[in-house]
Amino acid sequence: MNREETLLQNFQDVQNALSAACKKTGRNPQDITLLAVTKYAQDQDVLFFLQKGLIRHIGESRVQQAWTRWTGEDFAKYPVVKHFIGHLQKNKAAKAAQLFDFIDSLDDFDTALALEQHLSASKTLRALVQVKLTEKETQSGLPLEEARALAKQLKTLSRVKVCGYMGIAPQGAPEAELRTLFGGVKRAFDQDFPPCTERYLSLGMSEDFITAVEEGSSLPRIGSRLFAANLEVL
Repeated sequence: MNREETLLQNFQDVQNALSAACKKTGRNPQDITLLAVTKYAQDQDVLFFLQKGLIRHIGESRVQQAWTRWTGEDFAKYPVVKHFIGHLQKNKAAKAAQLFDFIDSLDDFDTALALEQHLSASKTLRALVQVKLTEKETQSGLPLEEARALAKQLKTLSRVKVCGYMGIAPQGAPEAELRTLFGGVKRAFDQDFPPCTERYLSLGMSEDFITAVEEGSSLPRIGSRLFAANLEVL
């Protein structure tokens, strides 16, 4: 297969896996939003998916790199929903508030305040609180109960609108552990963000998104499964 055929096959494999996970658990596939993690992808690959109309929500983790890409002539014309999925430093809040539609990794109220201060009066910035699901010291996020407290605090802001949780599971964790971790966040999510509101639960990446969707994720983050050259069949 050539590169474009590989990308199309990758996308179809992901869609098939999402559909199968929904069918298994009785979920509506329309309730799942695919977040394409574009931060490490080649420009031409991202442009291919955009030109085909296959992706709309994209994820970046470096503010300056994302700014250069998404304000450039080749990319700016596409009506994408831009998610910041890395650890946001407060000194990058002004640019992040201008560029992104979602901050999916908030774990600090001061950063949220900085974002709000830099938002134009006409813009609402969606935010997810990052729940820490690993023991890694380098992993951002908050333990679940602290994340829930921050979400409650964020609801006092006017233009930063908290609407869910994000979590990154331990790499290579067995399925039983993943289900326990994801299930715990899902229960908190259902209590803190009622179904009648705008809400997003972002669990699952390329290696564990099927389990995450089966456990209730509505915004899985898929990077390598879309953009890698060689993949095992899902």
